Amino acid sequence: MIRIGANPICWSNDDMIEIGGNIPLDQCLSEAAEIGIEGMELGNKFPKTPEALKAKLAEFGLTFVSGWYSTFLLERDAEAEFDAAREAIALRKGAGAEVLIVCECTRTVHGTKSAPLSARPVMTDAEWDVFLPRMTRFAELVREGGLQLVYHHHMGTVVQTEDEIRRFMAGTGEAVKLLLDTGHATWAGADPVALARDFAARIGHIHVKDVRLDVARQAAAKDWSFLDAVLEGVYTVPGDGTVDYVRVFEAVPDYSGWVVIEAEQDPEKANPKRYVTMGYENLTRFLAEAGLERAA
Repeated sequence: MIRIGANPICWSNDDMIEIGGNIPLDQCLSEAAEIGIEGMELGNKFPKTPEALKAKLAEFGLTFVSGWYSTFLLERDAEAEFDAAREAIALRKGAGAEVLIVCECTRTVHGTKSAPLSARPVMTDAEWDVFLPRMTRFAELVREGGLQLVYHHHMGTVVQTEDEIRRFMAGTGEAVKLLLDTGHATWAGADPVALARDFAARIGHIHVKDVRLDVARQAAAKDWSFLDAVLEGVYTVPGDGTVDYVRVFEAVPDYSGWVVIEAEQDPEKANPKRYVTMGYENLTRFLAEAGLERAA
């Protein structure tokens, strides 16, 4: 059964906090609830303890979905990573999340406005040989701690392209699930429908953002950074870009969990309430057309 969530990055950015930095948390949460959003992922303006986080969301009838955690498994082993993650895991589990969203951020450029995407890290074979078993072991430790690890492939990081996503999935164990992000996949040149079909049994979380391909092509031609492309509008909400969401959802007929609108834009150019409303309405239609049921 499907629940529709949102990420506060639709209102206020975490990688560049001045984007939407003036938008109060209460505005974000009240607008999300009014639109019909059921749960929220974590943002920099949220309370920092499980009790306060749950209480704040409950004021608006929302539940906690989860939040991003940066791993550095090319720099430290799984046990050291798990020790570093204890506080993040405790917050998420204590606030009611079922998954831990992770992304390997060793040498990442996605949060550096001055770094073009062409400078993003690419792992050597030797690094893959270190990274994959460490990620599997880390996921096992996270599962023992009460959460399911879901891996977020992401522009500007070591797992970006379709080949890298497939190598990652082939080289990790069953404790590792995939966070399918339709926007990051599409911008990276991957086919989100094929990824959904081929990894349906291991998809543990879904982020839905659409891509304006004309902006993506401009970003490549002009060697923009990730954040420059975001500011220029490379991402938008479902149904306002090029992703075929009905086919994506048809490829995961047994998926049960959160589908999260996570479409970072400049709120000065794209009013968050208007765009998230558009995304929500499109998304509910796409889910119905694909035959996926919403949770009651």
